[in-house]
Amino acid sequence: MIVSQILKSKSETGVIAVRPDASVSEAVGVLSEKRIGTLVVAKEAGGLDGIVSERDIVREMGRQGVALMAEPVSKIMTSKLVTCGPSDTADGVLEMMTKGRFRHMPVVDDGTMVGLISIGDVVKARLSELSMEKDALEGMIMGH
Repeated sequence: MIVSQILKSKSETGVIAVRPDASVSEAVGVLSEKRIGTLVVAKEAGGLDGIVSERDIVREMGRQGVALMAEPVSKIMTSKLVTCGPSDTADGVLEMMTKGRFRHMPVVDDGTMVGLISIGDVVKARLSELSMEKDALEGMIMGH
């Protein structure tokens, strides 16, 4: 299975983003309201300046305390991002996420971000693929 198929199978549409000058408090509000774990940080639609996750916020809250909430997300976001393309395989993406110990990966096509996939999206896709392979093998064995 490839990344473009994973993006098509996701029920939600669009990527939730905040501007780099948004406060951490604003980001927390969006994460809570949308019930998501990561926000893309971008100056403009389709852009990708960074990512800020629950983990980033918790880590920095432990260091800075409540003062963090007034800081811009650009101060705590991850800006050196690992990305994938629509034609990358689920296995390859899963390997990159596991090695890099991160749970979300932007999908970039021709310099523009076209989606965001989570490790959960990739695992779900792989399980679906394995289930279909199992069913096909059982069908062949049973002569169907």
